[in-house]
Amino acid sequence: MSDVLHKLPEFIGNHLALAALFLILLLAIIVMEILTLFRKYKELTPAGLTLLINREGPLMVDLSAYADYEKSHVPGSRHVAMSQFDPEHKDLAKAKDVPVVLIDKDGRGASTKAAQRLVKAGFAKVYTLGGGVLAWQQAQLPVAKGKNP
Repeated sequence: MSDVLHKLPEFIGNHLALAALFLILLLAIIVMEILTLFRKYKELTPAGLTLLINREGPLMVDLSAYADYEKSHVPGSRHVAMSQFDPEHKDLAKAKDVPVVLIDKDGRGASTKAAQRLVKAGFAKVYTLGGGVLAWQQAQLPVAKGKNP
């Protein structure tokens, strides 16, 4: 191990671009992790969502495209188009103290943006489903098909 530490300065000196790239990536990872720790909403795994459903009966909002929602969605979730998502809507505003889980197709965007809007509007318990409906299906959990219940 000490041999590696003695050769490290020489390696860095010979491979400056590689060392700089490593430091940039390391800093980016650290910043992303710190931001994740301090955001006001939490990301759930499919198992975590199952536990939340069983314990607290959250309001689940699916922000996927309507065609994707009809093909498959988490049972009990209600479809709301992202273009119509409004944290100040009278029905949603009633749920400020209820856990709200935001779901999208793949967990890559719509649910995160909606979660930020809910937190800004004063919602106390906001969650997203990491990986979206695709993660739910990959966990081999049951899906529903069709329109809103």
